[in-house]
Amino acid sequence: MVLSHGVGGSDESVHSTFASRYVRTSLPRFRMPEQSMPKEAAYQVINDELMLDGNPRLNLASFVTTWMEPECDKLIQASVNKNYVDMDEYPVTTELQNRCVNMIAHLFNAPLGESETAVGVGTVGSSEAIMLAGLAFKRQWQNKMKAAGKPCDKPNIVTGANVQVCWEKFARYFEVELKEVKLSDGYYVMDPKKAVDLVDENTICVAAILGSTLNGEFEDVKLLNDLLTEKNAQTGWNTPIHVDAASGGFIAPFLYPELEWDFRLPLVKSINVSGHKYGLVYAGIGWCIWRTKEDLPEELIFHINYLGADQPTFTLNFSKGSSQVIAQYYQLIRLGFEGYKNIMENCQENAMVLKQGLEKSGRFNIVSKDNGVPLVAFSLKDSSRHNEFEISDFLRRFGWIVPAYTMPPDAQHVTVLRVVIREDFSRTLAERLVLDIEKVLHELDALPARVPSGDIAALAAAAESESQKVKQRQVISLWKRAVLAKKTNGVC
Repeated sequence: MVLSHGVGGSDESVHSTFASRYVRTSLPRFRMPEQSMPKEAAYQVINDELMLDGNPRLNLASFVTTWMEPECDKLIQASVNKNYVDMDEYPVTTELQNRCVNMIAHLFNAPLGESETAVGVGTVGSSEAIMLAGLAFKRQWQNKMKAAGKPCDKPNIVTGANVQVCWEKFARYFEVELKEVKLSDGYYVMDPKKAVDLVDENTICVAAILGSTLNGEFEDVKLLNDLLTEKNAQTGWNTPIHVDAASGGFIAPFLYPELEWDFRLPLVKSINVSGHKYGLVYAGIGWCIWRTKEDLPEELIFHINYLGADQPTFTLNFSKGSSQVIAQYYQLIRLGFEGYKNIMENCQENAMVLKQGLEKSGRFNIVSKDNGVPLVAFSLKDSSRHNEFEISDFLRRFGWIVPAYTMPPDAQHVTVLRVVIREDFSRTLAERLVLDIEKVLHELDALPARVPSGDIAALAAAAESESQKVKQRQVISLWKRAVLAKKTNGVC
């Protein structure tokens, strides 16, 4: 008969993370622990804490891609240890980046000859791309002013108040005055006429947005180009245009091919686009494309040779991973024009399903436009009892992350909710979201009305006033008692 014996004091518990000491003691939050731990325990501890994050697929606040095909995931994992900047060591990766630049340049109708290569660079995202484009415009303007013997210490840039925060960062970090065209009720993008009115001799460029973050609307780049051409002819300033196509750059060519917004317009000198938005790549890739070599000053390009060969570089950072560049190339050749067009059409159709469901409820005004980035921005018709921020908060209980925000000046009195429709947001999910929004509305209707901030202040003031009255009555009562006591003592 075979008997099995337990081995006392074995190290078996280490192989079961939840039976080990590593889950019974808390890790220091802001200091490195003194002792090591098994890799399985480290993984489990981190993975467990990450479960408290939101679900990226249900994060409808973000434009950033949250799903890619398994084959692309494999390519990303296989190249995660390659440094993008080591061009001599990884020449094929560099070649793939150059192919992406040229494909995107042709997509944006860059005026390239048959054998001419495009001018562009891969970046961490559109924020870095905008910084680089802005620096090129600033240097071009400085060189022009110096050649004319004029001061070049007060550059400015004209944008709409609806621009993403990276434009404010550029202006502050690189000492450029930001001249913003204010919004108005019902018109939530930059007005080209007002923008051109703000242009002066110190304007390095006018930035137009192809796909506003606030409501997805495309600004009228064609009208801006025409008005600015007239002003340039009158003044001789030759003020150029940059198009921030972070969201719309991979949408307009497929859904609105006749729309003139890109290098078909003579004053458009550079365009940025986010590969990690509708370029359909995970976070960490953007692109900046210049019209011609002359639009990127040579003195901004650095040449290094300490990695093995002469390498030109025009970036704000140095080392970064190659995975996202490879992933972008995968999407471009895997999907082709046909695939991108199908995906963008699906996104637009699902946006219409969501919009129609919200309209059918009768409770919302739709702020977004049908033509533009596939998203739905909407606000309550009646916010006297409950507001958009409460809807956003209640939707989190269903797993949905839907942002609520106020519009920039001079439309800050308008509050909206926004749902971004990405590739992985299906029609079924759109219908489900509408049902959950209706549930939230029913729940809110059954709750007491919120107290507006103005009413809260009034109530606080009233409470303070009443408190003062109570104190006064108490003081008077004490004085009366004291007086009566004296009178009684006198009689005695």
